[in-house]
Amino acid sequence: DPFTYEDPNQAVREFTREIDACHITIESVIGGGEFGDVCKGKLRMPGRLEMTVAIKTLRPGATEKNRLDFLTEASIMGQFDDPNVIFLEGVVTKSNPIMIVTEYMANGSLDTFLRNNDGKFTIIQLVGMMRGVASGMKYLSEMGFVHRDLAARNILVNETLVCKVADFGLSREVESDTTEGAYTTTGGKIPVRWTAPEAIAFRKFTSASDVWSYGVVMWEIVSYGERPYYNWSNQDVIKAVEKGYRLPPPMDCP
Repeated sequence: DPFTYEDPNQAVREFTREIDACHITIESVIGGGEFGDVCKGKLRMPGRLEMTVAIKTLRPGATEKNRLDFLTEASIMGQFDDPNVIFLEGVVTKSNPIMIVTEYMANGSLDTFLRNNDGKFTIIQLVGMMRGVASGMKYLSEMGFVHRDLAARNILVNETLVCKVADFGLSREVESDTTEGAYTTTGGKIPVRWTAPEAIAFRKFTSASDVWSYGVVMWEIVSYGERPYYNWSNQDVIKAVEKGYRLPPPMDCP
């Protein structure tokens, strides 16, 4: 777990591959991330075919904490190798801007993709998306990681509709010898609509709380990217769920 390293840079060296910036060409900005731009570009490595990649950049003037958070996500991602988890090609840390280079997912985030294609898929295709997410999450839990922020916005979709788990900004490794593999946090934001009630109440996250979030993702998929609990406030969601309220089946749910 990168968080157990005194020097997070050591975790980056251990779990990621350094890419020389001269092998990367940035072509266009495709979005904004927490730390800077997300771009589409090309990776040309000696002895390998040129490939299209996504490039997250760290904005100029970022704080040292931003830099460490940014690279910690890369050192988490660098430990994963699964067809339903976003693949890290490498990082650029020896020149500016600092970059995280991953495989490129042509259809972007699952929530926006579904909203833009409302009603266009068969139930078999929708179930295929759910299966992909479940498979990626099973792999993460077997690796001892709790995601903590599983939601359709953090799933990416490629040109053949394969869904891959992404966005490891909140992920943590849980020690297998701790009580029931729980990660307890003291502060920070919680994505309330996707988070299990016990995780909200006690800030205790486990693979079981990821399963709750997965249930909400299933609802998002079948509803083509509707907002869970619609326009309720976060406080209303927390109160209702604690009293036993659950999301109703979306329209046309089989």
